[in-house]
Amino acid sequence: MDIFDKINNDLGPLGNYSGEAHGYYIFPKLEGPIGNHMKFNGKEKIVWSVNNYLGLGNHPEVRKADAEAAKDWGMAYPMGARAMSGQTKYHEQLEQELAAFVHKKAAYLLNYGYQGIVSIIDSMVNRNDVIVYDSESHACILDGMRLHMGKRFVYPHNNMEKLEKQLQRATKITQETGGGILVITEGVFGMAGDLGHLDKITALKKNYNFRLLVDDAHGFGTMGETGAGTGEHYGVQDEVDLYFGTFAKAMAGIGAFVASNNEKVITYLMYNMRSQIFAKSLPMPMVLGALKRLDMIRSEPEHKQKLWDNTNKLQKGLRENSFDLGVTESCVTPVFLKGTLAEATHITYDLRENYDIFTSIVVYPVVPKGVIMLRLIPTADHTDEDIRLTIEAFSTIKHKLENNEYPKEKFAEFSV
Repeated sequence: MDIFDKINNDLGPLGNYSGEAHGYYIFPKLEGPIGNHMKFNGKEKIVWSVNNYLGLGNHPEVRKADAEAAKDWGMAYPMGARAMSGQTKYHEQLEQELAAFVHKKAAYLLNYGYQGIVSIIDSMVNRNDVIVYDSESHACILDGMRLHMGKRFVYPHNNMEKLEKQLQRATKITQETGGGILVITEGVFGMAGDLGHLDKITALKKNYNFRLLVDDAHGFGTMGETGAGTGEHYGVQDEVDLYFGTFAKAMAGIGAFVASNNEKVITYLMYNMRSQIFAKSLPMPMVLGALKRLDMIRSEPEHKQKLWDNTNKLQKGLRENSFDLGVTESCVTPVFLKGTLAEATHITYDLRENYDIFTSIVVYPVVPKGVIMLRLIPTADHTDEDIRLTIEAFSTIKHKLENNEYPKEKFAEFSV
């Protein structure tokens, strides 16, 4: 078969709906300054779909720092990969400050989060090593493991008994191969909002020899007393061997980093991560912008406090109105409903067009068939009025859904 013919006949689980969904349900266009209110389809909406946790995306001090850095340096500097010609004192400064913030001895700056995790996994393990990972790990972790030529074992989400059994299997294999074990989990799971049981995972180190990699994309800047992440929240940050955070969430920027107390491991990654060695250095405006954002996270805890105030108000109000939020322990706020894919589109359309509320719709294959998840991301920018209007609207659409007022088979039609 011609490879193009194969793709033309099957665009994938989501791509097969592109004709009905593109431009509205999938690949929608939000316009205007980043914030709690943005424009969609020509009208202002309350937006719950932007990972701008601390409200820094459109903060005037951040905008000023970004603009001044772009004016002074442009978007091209520094040219080349860091290992060749793209190194600067500001890249090094950012690494040092990130390491100190997350209570690690060293950090390495990465261009992107997704690409970063893939390359960390690829660099850290060889065919003699075994990976043990949580079943609900993010797609970037799964893609990183596809590059791994050794064994990998999955344990059911946050099931410590099963994790221990997989560690026992991994130990037997590595005793024969001479390899090591890498356990991978997330700090905050970005869909359900629950936490990886880092306290229980690290406790297993007493009986098993493994290293722990934590992807804390949603925890960095939001979890823990200072925002240093989920390890800080549990009081086990020292036991996290490789801590990974991104700038795309709390920092409202581009880039990522990996940190460790083992400085030689960070040096090893600097000299062996192919996605960084062969990629252009992160542009100066993004580096200086990240330094500004990090400084604000450290020195202005009110942004994190407002985020959690809004999170608690939103989640409390939804639960009081009988909504199922699953097991979330973080700012990620999933609202679970039961219905068909067609009903999900009608709910989303109704919220956007009749209640001016923009939130993400999550359906199969991300969640099981028959489940509709509306995923809300509260931020420090949201207001009490935003929360009140959203809870009222959600209560109305829930009533409509339960009374079969949304068509079960036909997609909601839209115009953009």
